[in-house]
Amino acid sequence: GPGPARALAANSKPRTVQGGAVYTTPFAPNVMSVQIMLNTDGRPLNARIELLQGPNNNKQVMEVYCEDGMDRPFYVVVETPGDGNVVRIVNTATLEYPLSAHVEAF
Repeated sequence: GPGPARALAANSKPRTVQGGAVYTTPFAPNVMSVQIMLNTDGRPLNARIELLQGPNNNKQVMEVYCEDGMDRPFYVVVETPGDGNVVRIVNTATLEYPLSAHVEAF
């Protein structure tokens, strides 16, 4: 059957993040984990996923690379206990390599 990554893609609207841009999403304290999926139209995917807690407090950082973000989308579930959790998606590629980000409570 469809896994959680496919369910997320089917049931959420992606946010386009242009090369060099940042997409930030805060989460309520009752959200215990967040699911993130990054993909592209077939071009390479270069991104940094940051979990922040409170003002400028980096809790977790993931560097993500794949050669083809359509064949190999990146999917992860991150635990987000406590208050003030923010997920930042940074597209570390150049302008001509946009990515699509799905970021939802899990």
